Amino acid sequence: MTDILPQGATIGILGGGQLGRMLSVAASRLGYRCHVYDPGANPPAGDVCAQVTTAPWDDAAALRAFAASVDVITFEFENIPTATLDLLEAAKPIRPDRRALSVSQDRLTEKQFLRDLGLMTAPFLPVSDAASLTDAVAQIGTPAILKTRRMGYDGKGQARIMSAADAPNALAEVVGAEAILEGFVHFSHEVSVIAARGLDGQVAAYDPGENLHQDGILRQTTVPARLSGSQRADAVLLAGRILNALDYVGVMGVELFVTPQGLVVNEIAPRVHNSGHWTQNGCTVDQFEQHIRAITGLPLGDAGRHADVVMENLIGDDMDRVPELLAARDVALHLYGKTERRAGRKMGHANRVVGRG
Repeated sequence: MTDILPQGATIGILGGGQLGRMLSVAASRLGYRCHVYDPGANPPAGDVCAQVTTAPWDDAAALRAFAASVDVITFEFENIPTATLDLLEAAKPIRPDRRALSVSQDRLTEKQFLRDLGLMTAPFLPVSDAASLTDAVAQIGTPAILKTRRMGYDGKGQARIMSAADAPNALAEVVGAEAILEGFVHFSHEVSVIAARGLDGQVAAYDPGENLHQDGILRQTTVPARLSGSQRADAVLLAGRILNALDYVGVMGVELFVTPQGLVVNEIAPRVHNSGHWTQNGCTVDQFEQHIRAITGLPLGDAGRHADVVMENLIGDDMDRVPELLAARDVALHLYGKTERRAGRKMGHANRVVGRG
């Protein structure tokens, strides 16, 4: 029998953005308190959690005090310094564990891990300098995309190479960071699977959602995705295979390209995921509660879908549409409490229920 974290225990969350905010709300519904650690002042999660520590990632005293105050630690984003994790892991369990983070934090490591599992990925080669980039372009061909191995998200840390002549400028854009060159994948659309694995090894996967990106940022997820029955089954089984290979605990997002040759894994995210926000209004147990259940040892909830949903991110000036969305039928609004608008900043999302599943 898996040990279950008792009611009233405290969950530590590294990062206080919107994902940390929604995790805190889900934890409170299950009788837990949350303590958020974030270097930035007044993070979105601070409005809804029991306690916030505002300190740098390298503040050893603050990290030790944070660890002493919580019973288990999780995170809302991957790019946490290794030294921070070393200190925290010595004091309290981190779920998901360090292996999942080490795989996802480095795009090259991630691609090699997926290939070793026998899964399809884009063609890739490591790049460390101009000579290795020239060789990689010659082998992979163009068009291709140069990505930093670490830290990139929402289209950042990436440069397209449409011909060999673009290589020097692309290398300059990644500012000397270790990188990876990926060949383009010809796909009809992108889907993602949100799946969870509990401490006891139980796996639950949500229906795949179909994603639409603009300028490298997710704009919309539609459920159900355009997939055949066999493609849907393959996507879910593939996600379970990744979770089990990592002995994973928590929720993971797995992004996939749909191609005539089969499903190609784009990337994995070892956390609750933007493309899973539709579960808040399409399922009885959403991805945030599922994650809390997994890391605390509670049984996983039913991942079945009771509604068809279109999730739309509200970015920057999309907030002007809030009155219209509030007045719309079958729309649930989820705002993040951010007061400063700027281009590319996710301010909230809207889940539009378009049918019953």
